[in-house]
Amino acid sequence: MPSRPQADTLNRGKTSTGKAAEIEAMLAPTLEAMGYRVVRVLLSGGRQDQRLQIMAEPSDGSAMDVDGCAEVSRASEAILDVEDPIPGQYTLEVSSPGIDRPLTRLEDFERWAGFEAKVELTAPHDGRRRFKGRLLGIEGDEIRLEVDGQELGIPFAEVDKAKLMLTDELIAAVQAVDDGPQG
Repeated sequence: MPSRPQADTLNRGKTSTGKAAEIEAMLAPTLEAMGYRVVRVLLSGGRQDQRLQIMAEPSDGSAMDVDGCAEVSRASEAILDVEDPIPGQYTLEVSSPGIDRPLTRLEDFERWAGFEAKVELTAPHDGRRRFKGRLLGIEGDEIRLEVDGQELGIPFAEVDKAKLMLTDELIAAVQAVDDGPQG
């Protein structure tokens, strides 16, 4: 029987790279103290039209609402104004991960088991870099994925990017959680 990963292993993620990773490290402690976790930080565009996208969600797994985005935006702006990590002007954009969310942490593959996902690897695995299939969860440091009727184990370290696929099943599940218990 595979061993259960430790919490620090589950929380390890691929949320941002380069300058965006520096910015995430700057923002994450404050946002976590406020009850949010960073899903992904992206810095895009050229020197004249830079865009900083911060994707965040409540740490408790509940849905991100407009007030939450505004709260994350205000806190991020304050930190970025003081630290000034981006030369020149940029547009700050704060959003929720959305239904077809990126899967950036090992724990995401466990949390969203049962749903369809697209996974792209850093190097070929069994001759392929791109997979589309049903998430089966995790075993140790591997994500489990059913592709074309076969179960695959892919080391999380080899995942370049992954995201949930928008399906009727996913929409229904998210809607059921958003609606909450009826009574």
